[in-house]
Amino acid sequence: MTLIDGKAVAKKMQAQVAEEVAALLEQGVRPGLAVILVGEDPASQVYVRNKERACAKCGIYSEKYTLPAETSEAELLALIEALNNSRDIHGILCQLPLPGHIHEDKIINAIDPEKDVDAFHPVNVGRIMTGDIRFAPCTPAGVMTLLRAYGIDPKGKRCVVIGRSNIVGKPMSMLLLHAHGTVTICHSRTRDLPGLCREADILVAAIGKPRFVTADFVQEGAVVIDVGVNRLEDGTLCGDVDFDAVAEKCSYITPVPGGVGVMTITTLMQNTVLAARLQAGLA
Repeated sequence: MTLIDGKAVAKKMQAQVAEEVAALLEQGVRPGLAVILVGEDPASQVYVRNKERACAKCGIYSEKYTLPAETSEAELLALIEALNNSRDIHGILCQLPLPGHIHEDKIINAIDPEKDVDAFHPVNVGRIMTGDIRFAPCTPAGVMTLLRAYGIDPKGKRCVVIGRSNIVGKPMSMLLLHAHGTVTICHSRTRDLPGLCREADILVAAIGKPRFVTADFVQEGAVVIDVGVNRLEDGTLCGDVDFDAVAEKCSYITPVPGGVGVMTITTLMQNTVLAARLQAGLA
């Protein structure tokens, strides 16, 4: 079994992003990212802090907007409109989930597709579907980068994705399909889930259930990608995969933490730099 080291791959990517930022600075362009956090969700606060640190490491200008949970939808939309019009901001990220009184679809649709570095806007989702990808969705794109880094080619392989979310499951399946994998999407109503998963050469778990994927889900020699990040009662983190049991059967596996999560944030930095290039007419 080979451990897929997301931290090592992300470190190389961060160095590349920093070089690209330095090159843009010489041309008078500093990539800028605005992150909006509404409410006090602890996990979201951690993600936002990590994104701030990543921006600082790469030389990306960042603005953080921390808004109270009672912020109205109209106030949030007004902020997004102002950021859409800001020449200093090339990427806008509104941290999900949002408080219940705010319609997430309205917020996502309000972000300029050219600044939608999360690739959630319907325009960018459509590009992902057709393969004309401008901004790759951060977590699935991070997974694809890890596969490439370890020489794992989805071409001709049976790929199974557990989870059908708009953020991970669906775009993950499309990126694997564009890489010529044969893709099956599984979910809560899938019959004989372990049996289907055992057919996978590449198994991606993205459901948010701690250690849900046991050794019974995995065929010998499979590649297992764990996207889940779950905090247990004792404060420790674990993935959707029962790591210790599954590691004995697979050829490659990602750890939690230190696997996919760090790739998500680094891909966001890449997307912000790309957005800056596009908006400056340099891409």
